[in-house]
Amino acid sequence: MQITIVIPTYNEAENLPKVVSALLSQPVPQLKILVVDDNSPDGTGKIADQLAARHPDRLSVLHRSKKEGLGRAYLHGFEIALTDGAEAIGEMDADFSHPPEKIPELAAAIEHYDVVIGSRYVPGGSLDKNWPLWRKSLSAFGNFYARAILGLPIRDVTGGFRLYRRQTLRGMPLERVRSDGYVFQVEMTYLAYLCGFNFHEIPIYFADRKWGESKMSLRIQIEAALRVWQVKFAYRDLAQKRRP
Repeated sequence: MQITIVIPTYNEAENLPKVVSALLSQPVPQLKILVVDDNSPDGTGKIADQLAARHPDRLSVLHRSKKEGLGRAYLHGFEIALTDGAEAIGEMDADFSHPPEKIPELAAAIEHYDVVIGSRYVPGGSLDKNWPLWRKSLSAFGNFYARAILGLPIRDVTGGFRLYRRQTLRGMPLERVRSDGYVFQVEMTYLAYLCGFNFHEIPIYFADRKWGESKMSLRIQIEAALRVWQVKFAYRDLAQKRRP
C-alpha cells in the first residue's frame, strides 16, 4: 500500500531533516512524504527542497505563499497525495511529538480500518512525562470536552497523528471543512464518524517538541473550544442521518 505522510511546516528548520530521516528509515517500503511549507521565514522550505533533491522518489514539497492555517495545509496536501495515487494518507507533526517508529503499526492497521489514530488516551498511551499536571489536565480536558459535545466514541479526537484510507477521504465532503487551526483534527474526526467510517486507535507516547518553539497558545485553545460548537452545528444534517 502506497502511504503518503503529509507534514505541514512553519519554522521547522531544526526538526525537518531529523524527522524525514526517521521516517525514511522505517520498514514501510512504499512510504512517501509530502512537506507542505507555508513560506517559513527560517528557511524550512529551502531545506525541504534540498531533502527532496536527495530523495526524489520519496519526498516532495508543496510551497504555499503564506501561512493559511493547519487545516488548509492538510487539505491541500491530501488532494495532492490522492492525485499522486496514495492509497493511504497520513498526518504528522514535524516536531517529534508523534513517534515515527509507530508508523509501521499504523500502516499495518490501515489495511483493516478506515481511520487509524495514534492515540494518547487509550490504554498504553500517554503524554510527555515532564509535563506539569496542569498541562496534562488541560490537554485531557480539551479532548474530553470535544468528545462530549460531539458525542464521539473515539478516545483521542484532537490528536494529529493518523492515517486515512484513500476511500475514506474520497468519501468525506471535505469541501465543507472550515477549521484552520488545531480544531481541524476534531472536525475531521467528527466528519469521518458521521460518514460511517470505522476507527482504530493505537497507543502512543506523545512527547513535547525537542527543537523549535511550540505554536500552541491560550488564544488558540480558547478559539478551539468555541469552534467545537460551530462544528457541531455545521453538520446537523449529517448527524440527523446517522441517528438510528
